Amino acid sequence: MASGGGAAECRSMPDVLTTAQAIARFDRATVRRHLRAGTWRRPARGVIVTHNGPLTQDQLERVVLAASPAGSALGGLTAARRLGFTDFPPDRVHVVLPAGSKAPDLDAVFHWSTMLDSRDVMDREPRVTTLERSIVDAASWSESKSRARLLVLAAFQQRLTVLRRMRDALSRRGPCRYRAVIIQSIVDAHGGIQSLPERDFDEIRVLAGLPAPERQAPMRGPEGRYYLDVWLPQLNLAIEIHGIPHLSVQQWSDDLHRANEIVIDGRRTLAFSSFAIRHERQVVIDQLRRAAGLHRVDLGSVQPTYGPNRPKIRARGGPKVERSVPTGSDPASGGRTLGR
Repeated sequence: MASGGGAAECRSMPDVLTTAQAIARFDRATVRRHLRAGTWRRPARGVIVTHNGPLTQDQLERVVLAASPAGSALGGLTAARRLGFTDFPPDRVHVVLPAGSKAPDLDAVFHWSTMLDSRDVMDREPRVTTLERSIVDAASWSESKSRARLLVLAAFQQRLTVLRRMRDALSRRGPCRYRAVIIQSIVDAHGGIQSLPERDFDEIRVLAGLPAPERQAPMRGPEGRYYLDVWLPQLNLAIEIHGIPHLSVQQWSDDLHRANEIVIDGRRTLAFSSFAIRHERQVVIDQLRRAAGLHRVDLGSVQPTYGPNRPKIRARGGPKVERSVPTGSDPASGGRTLGR
């Protein structure tokens, strides 16, 4: 009788439970009977799955979270995917644990944080970090600056966040890897080309040996007047700088038409992203010099710079240290401090 009632109730309850939850929901004898019979599984210490089939991705993530210390939350791209973020599926399960706690011995990536209160963790099941915190974390855990930038810009492109929420999440996050790139990407997403300091491009122009340009030079097309970001009349060269992939298909289409009009008008055109201006300037200088008919530049001779005019987002209440360590290692000895 108990078994039948348990099976009926199981169909309307979560299929991933801690052992304590399963015993409270049923009773100890019922839990043991299902485990011995093989109708339920114990995929991790202290976790019960109320079926014996393969785990779905959702169930796998909830198993890892249930096996983690109290106060933990799914984080990074694992959490962001659950909150509607698309096109960047997580390669592994990411979980953020309270600082000083011990990670379970499971195939997942664990991170430690002192910032897991209601401002950064959503009141829902399973527990996940907020969209903004998830994106900031995923960017700081990325393997490259370009990947970090893509994640931040994609959150804005998909209309999942706004400047204020991203800025607040980053300020609470404190020191982290790629912080300067994350700040620049947030500002680029909000301000587009206007957020790119003129000084950044002028430094590149001087290093490339090009003459002083005309900025916002007007030109006419069939649909009205256009303004060139940078125009070098001596070289018949227009330079367009894009701050962010556009949020709408119409805007993107309009910019393609604009680029075509520049070429039809007989002007040569180069296009760069603001990311390239800031972080890949050796490539930009080389292409500018070749477009001007000058010699190729030694790509190892130019160092990237981030510019002194970048907006500053300061951490509130002093620095907060975030650490990311391999699965099963001791955070007290094997961790690395993000942002160092």
